[in-house]
Amino acid sequence: MATPEEENVSEAQPEKKSKKTKNQGDESDLLTVPEGWKEPTFLREDNPRGFLEESSFATLFPKYREAYLKECWALVQKALGEVFINANLDLIEGSMTVNTTKKTFDPYVILRARDLIKLLARSVPFEQAVRILQDDVACDIIKIGTLVRNRERFVKRRQRLIGPKGSTLKALELLTNCYVMVQGNTVSALGPHSGLKEVRKVVMETMKNIHPIYNIKTLMIKRELSSDPELRTQSWERFLPKFRHKSLAKRKQPKKKTVKREYTPFPPPQPESKIDQQLATGEYFLQESDKRRKKMNEIKVKQAEALTKRQEERNKDFIPPKEKPAVKKAKKDTTESKIDIQAIKDKVKKAKTKRLGAPPVNPTPAVEKKKKKKN
Repeated sequence: MATPEEENVSEAQPEKKSKKTKNQGDESDLLTVPEGWKEPTFLREDNPRGFLEESSFATLFPKYREAYLKECWALVQKALGEVFINANLDLIEGSMTVNTTKKTFDPYVILRARDLIKLLARSVPFEQAVRILQDDVACDIIKIGTLVRNRERFVKRRQRLIGPKGSTLKALELLTNCYVMVQGNTVSALGPHSGLKEVRKVVMETMKNIHPIYNIKTLMIKRELSSDPELRTQSWERFLPKFRHKSLAKRKQPKKKTVKREYTPFPPPQPESKIDQQLATGEYFLQESDKRRKKMNEIKVKQAEALTKRQEERNKDFIPPKEKPAVKKAKKDTTESKIDIQAIKDKVKKAKTKRLGAPPVNPTPAVEKKKKKKN
């Protein structure tokens, strides 16, 4: 029998478990974002007194953007003036500057203004760049210049990202709901955070020699799966395609391979000196006159060999080429060439019998038949 204290402990344990399960359920609810939910806008009531210090950001722009920035700068000042941000264009230095004022109340708007001038410097048109001032729009400037060492290879991969007549870039924009601009050594993207994440992945993998069509295919499948309410909570791995990397050709082996020698603790043998070699051959004990005579003989032999080689090379042009043997056609037998007159005569006789109304060639056998009947 259990004591009353043990019963109280056993009753208390399931209560703890139920609390844990409740907390787990609450956490899962907190992690999921409800549909149609939007971040509330930051108003002046949230920060009525403004800022104590002034913040400013500046960025340089290339020379070719000067003409465009002159035209649209009035629109830039107007758009930033609505959120109480000052904007200055310095054409001599080639820079754009944004800074807060006493009326500015939103602490994050200066960062959005900084991103706006960065996008304008990276050849993004003003109509697209001004969208960065919205709360649900972010930007990402991806540096691709240092990802590929070879310049020709870099240009090819960048063109692969754009596609023929910009078709690949347009497909990427439609699938991610982002504006993408490829210019020089950077790729500027503008849109929601989820789309920017996908754009960065595609750009980085394209620079690593993975074709963007593979990622575009997966994005298309994900878009269809997300529209189905039943499959939203399930894993999508079984639906997504798995692309295998082709096995590349083996690296070219060098012609001259250096074979590593086995390690030995002993030093290599000392090379023989000239005196040792002369002692071994017996040349050391010869007189000076004999040595000179031997050297002269060696030189004469070398000269004779060189002379014969030279003469052979000169005579190569005068050597006639080998001619092919003439093949004589065998004459046909004379017996075959003779005409068979008897065979021609027989053919003519047969032809006469076939003509209509022609007299029979052999009348004698018919007469003999009639005589036999009379008898």
